[in-house]
Amino acid sequence: MAPNTKRPKPQAVEVISELDTMPRFFAMTSRGLNDVLEQELKDLGVEKVLKGPGGVYFDGNWAACYRVNLRSRVATRVLLPILDFPAYKNEELYHNVRKHDFTKYIKPTGTMAVEANVRESGAFHDQRFVAMKIKDAIVDQFREKFDVRPDVDSANPDLRIVARCYKNQFSLSIDTTGEALFKRGYRVGMTDAHLKEHLAAGLLMMAGYQGDRPVVDPMCGSGTLLIEAALMALKIAPGVQRKSFAFQKLASFKKDEWQKEIDRALADEKDELPFKFYGYDVDRKALAVAERNADEAGVAQYIEFARAPMETLKAPPVENGLMIVDPPFGQRMGDVGDWLETYKNLAHMMKVGFKGWDCYVLSGSPELSAAMKLKAERKFPVMNGPIECRLLKYRMF
Repeated sequence: MAPNTKRPKPQAVEVISELDTMPRFFAMTSRGLNDVLEQELKDLGVEKVLKGPGGVYFDGNWAACYRVNLRSRVATRVLLPILDFPAYKNEELYHNVRKHDFTKYIKPTGTMAVEANVRESGAFHDQRFVAMKIKDAIVDQFREKFDVRPDVDSANPDLRIVARCYKNQFSLSIDTTGEALFKRGYRVGMTDAHLKEHLAAGLLMMAGYQGDRPVVDPMCGSGTLLIEAALMALKIAPGVQRKSFAFQKLASFKKDEWQKEIDRALADEKDELPFKFYGYDVDRKALAVAERNADEAGVAQYIEFARAPMETLKAPPVENGLMIVDPPFGQRMGDVGDWLETYKNLAHMMKVGFKGWDCYVLSGSPELSAAMKLKAERKFPVMNGPIECRLLKYRMF
């Protein structure tokens, strides 16, 4: 008799059973920021923190989810994983999704959307088809139970399902965030190749910044590094300016718990600082944008912006300051050769004008870093969008 080579039918594994149990959440971030995000979550008091690909898992009640969404400076999104399963055929995908009860999250008259990402799958290639199949399974579940189904709203749904398929292994999660957390709400203008807010905060944390000393950015652009530093120093939660979060639309939303988290965050804010932040640039338009952004963030009075050439810049008369800069480089702005002289001048400025300071340079070009002819004390790998970068630490004696 021939051996039985029939593949066993894939089974869905529910990651959580009920919304009132202690669920496990997943805080997403950019590659290279996992360590600082892990520490940040511990500082926020969440439990059982565990690093994973693309982010950090944590256990906690829904108040912990609210807190991380409100206060995390480094996370980009907080997901609630609900299903893991393999699928090799369309019907397997459909039936495994049906095994989870989605009707407990929103009303049948609500709205929903499915965001799908597929990589290295031999069975599934079209992400739109995968999203549609998952959507069909969910709305059919509602229709059978209530004789009515949720409508699709891709822009602002009551329930957003995030589906990931890697080599035919599916994971489904509920988005508790909505619009990405790095969109703080203060950016009213931007410059070319600006840093995202969560990355700026992450770089400051990598540099050991704890909101306790002045920060100088000699090429400040739209001011993101300085604004994030000021928000950290003033202990202003990055989510306080947001209009809403996705978790507020879920049936499990606890308004009283959410209000407590807001009240605690507001109570932690500082009213004043004994130091300032300093931003310089030669571009008048960039400085104007930075000033508007700082004003919108509520930190303009703590940041001094000035037009000054980086080549002749000297440290302000403060003690124990931190210099951090995101200079231009070839992949974002022109060719590498266009910026060689800029990096040489940056190194000279650091050696002459910032003696005794810790200086950090974000570089996406080894050739430009080498042009500085300085030995970095530490190198932190981090992704700036699709660009592999290093945050370089120099101690200027």
